[in-house]
Amino acid sequence: MKKYLILTSLMLTIMSCKNDSKSTNTDDAAQDSIALIERAKAIHERVITLDTHCDINVKNFTDSINYTQNLDNQVNLPKMKTGGLDVAWFIVYTGQDTLTDEGYKNAYDNAISKFDAIHKLCKDIAPNDIELATTSSDVRRIVKSGKKAAMIGIENGYPVGKDIKNVEKFYNLGARYMSLAHNGHSQLSDSNTGEEDGVWLHIGLSDLGKEVIAEMNRLGMMIDVSHPSKDAMKQMVELSKAPIIASHSSARALCDHSRNLDDEQLGWIVKNGGVVQTVAFSSYLNTEKHEKRAEFEKELTIKHLDSMGLKWVDRKDMKALTTEARETYFNALSKIRPLIKDKISKMKDAPPAVNVSDFVDHIDYLVETMGIEHVGISSDFDGGGGIEGWSDASETFNVTLELVRRGYTEEEIEMLWSGNLLRVLDEVEAVAKGMKN
Repeated sequence: MKKYLILTSLMLTIMSCKNDSKSTNTDDAAQDSIALIERAKAIHERVITLDTHCDINVKNFTDSINYTQNLDNQVNLPKMKTGGLDVAWFIVYTGQDTLTDEGYKNAYDNAISKFDAIHKLCKDIAPNDIELATTSSDVRRIVKSGKKAAMIGIENGYPVGKDIKNVEKFYNLGARYMSLAHNGHSQLSDSNTGEEDGVWLHIGLSDLGKEVIAEMNRLGMMIDVSHPSKDAMKQMVELSKAPIIASHSSARALCDHSRNLDDEQLGWIVKNGGVVQTVAFSSYLNTEKHEKRAEFEKELTIKHLDSMGLKWVDRKDMKALTTEARETYFNALSKIRPLIKDKISKMKDAPPAVNVSDFVDHIDYLVETMGIEHVGISSDFDGGGGIEGWSDASETFNVTLELVRRGYTEEEIEMLWSGNLLRVLDEVEAVAKGMKN
């Protein structure tokens, strides 16, 4: 039986109720809360929990430092086991750089290094604990055996370069979804970031990007629309013969960020038969709460950095740092963040953090707008994701707990956690088989 890390706020409520011996009502409330937790635990044990977006660092896939250890990162095997996360989609991510032969080569090499790392984890480092899955039947078999399942997604089609044959190479290495852009326009597609300055490269997809969509359909690779522009997404929906996914996006109606999807886009996905994997990324869930909390944390972090002889570096200035300086900075941040988190938890005047309730608000909205069969769950762990209550994979149970608290049934929770995404994967494979026949 797994031991889950449960939301502190709910546990405090239960304890306060249990300690109030004067009221039968509070005793009843405590018993109801305990019963709810037990019911949520049972559901969490039975359903397959699947997170479609977990970034990786190849430095954590060596013989001496790897995912068998409870590292400081947000996803690893100990944390997955503690939180009851069954399936992690590990991401082959490449940042956007110049659209040149040199840029494409560097991006390709970077992608291959991440493919190699994931394969090494499954084949050499921890073959008894985790196995690579490429189909829904693989997922179910692996989870039933007691192992964790690893799947692979590609964030940014930039490593494809100008050679469409690379799409099949990546598919053969296990990739089962790919977005055609990230933060910046690629050779395949415009990015959502074009909204900021109104500058577009292709007004949607490039000609090569359109060919890549057809190739992904042919192979059976899911098309991910989380980072491309709205025009690019519209063209993908029109061109694709198979359902599409948004691997890590939330509802723009609740949080007006270009990375989120507006109601028109949600309608396109419903018509297409796809799924939106709601993302636990605080600035995509509640901008106002995120910014107040971030500013508060920044002020405390600056003080700690100053005591270490380091200065705060804004995200936009990161590229100006040398590789060594960047590593030194992030190593310092990784040591400071737990201290800041602990300090803030004891401060009564700290602004509230974006939390699991805010996350499930987006799930509620997407379910109401699209229908539950088109909604799923993602974290963007180790890529900026993480919220209060689901700060890493060890706290995965809290999402199920909140869903149960809001009245979702076990069947609905199973659909949200994995059923909808695996259904799309099956349909994408069926389209590929039909095209071959």
